Amino acid sequence: MPVRGIRGATTAARNDSESIVEATSELLKAMVESNGVDLEEVAFAYFTTTPDLNAEFPAYAARLMGWGDVPLLCGHDMNVSTSNPRGVASCIRILLLYNTEQRQKEMNHVYLRGAAALQQDRERTRAQVENEGAVR
Repeated sequence: MPVRGIRGATTAARNDSESIVEATSELLKAMVESNGVDLEEVAFAYFTTTPDLNAEFPAYAARLMGWGDVPLLCGHDMNVSTSNPRGVASCIRILLLYNTEQRQKEMNHVYLRGAAALQQDRERTRAQVENEGAVR
């Protein structure tokens, strides 16, 4: 069975455990619901935060949701300036690797709260590549 990637991002209101867990739980639930994810088929989940979020591991939210058997890992994103459209402050990102027969283009990526700007930038970049061709 192929492994596919599902991306998601959101922002936390504050750098405290409650805000990080709440934002991560909301995002993870949305990713699962929008893709019909069967927890038994999740191969791996990678959580990152921008360097300004360090009060809690976002993977803790998954553990609280019952993800006890799924391998989870946390890390920090690059410290990209917020003047860059892909540099969103207080951002939590998730990459789920999921065993599914669906094609990669059928995966629904989820962007919530202040991270919705990332989806808009992704769509602009995709359109640019389709119109002008990929940079080689």
